[in-house]
Amino acid sequence: MQPMTATLLVICGIGLASADQATAQASIDVTLLGTGTPVPALDRFGPSTLVQAGDQTLVFDAGRGVMQRLAQAGVRYAEIDALFLTHFHSDHIVGLPDLWLTGWLTGLAVGPAGPRTRPLTVIGPRGTADLMRYLTLAYAFDLDIRTRADHLPREGSRFDVVEIDEGTVYEQHGVKVRAFAVKHGDIAPALGYRIEYAGRSVVLSGDTQYSERLLTAARGVDLLIHEVAGAAGAAAANPAVQSILGHHTTADRAAALFAEARPK
Repeated sequence: MQPMTATLLVICGIGLASADQATAQASIDVTLLGTGTPVPALDRFGPSTLVQAGDQTLVFDAGRGVMQRLAQAGVRYAEIDALFLTHFHSDHIVGLPDLWLTGWLTGLAVGPAGPRTRPLTVIGPRGTADLMRYLTLAYAFDLDIRTRADHLPREGSRFDVVEIDEGTVYEQHGVKVRAFAVKHGDIAPALGYRIEYAGRSVVLSGDTQYSERLLTAARGVDLLIHEVAGAAGAAAANPAVQSILGHHTTADRAAALFAEARPK
């Protein structure tokens, strides 16, 4: 399974093909913003997924390049209703400061809607509050000068942080998001997510080994997006690479899970 290139937007629409507005509103659009690894390759960006359901715009993880990819998809920072984190490996969150600060700043120059004027809801496992608090401290100078000198609305730079365990973690305007624990080696907590809207459903695995909890969440789902990892040649024999692969799902194990879950 080859990762998509960074210049291609892959959009999966779940719904009936119709020009009828009610039908269009009853769909879920999923855009793979990035499917890469920590390796700084020029042909792929870091892990991030855009889910648009009804009037809700949700982003899951914020890997390298998420800001550019959202711009490519025509989605403004001001439009994002919530950001969900699966876990705290750097490749899944390294794009977060760019998404946050560049999105807040460039909102001045992207049309009459203007910059973000409300806090961003950030939902993630235990530790998310510390992450966002220390990011705010790290960029305190920029936040201050942009507010005083550039007159950016301070509320648009703030966060509403929600730390979660398993269960329903988000419900807005008919869109429901449920979190479930996955097995990512020694990395805990690590979460996957199931998104439901208007009878449609999507499951995002996050980083995980083969997971029974994920299988339960994904049975009969409309769309299942699952990670897969592998290595070839000398890299496959490297003990460090073997350790990393042990935290992920091999192609054959992913295939077995798809065969059991039978996503539509």
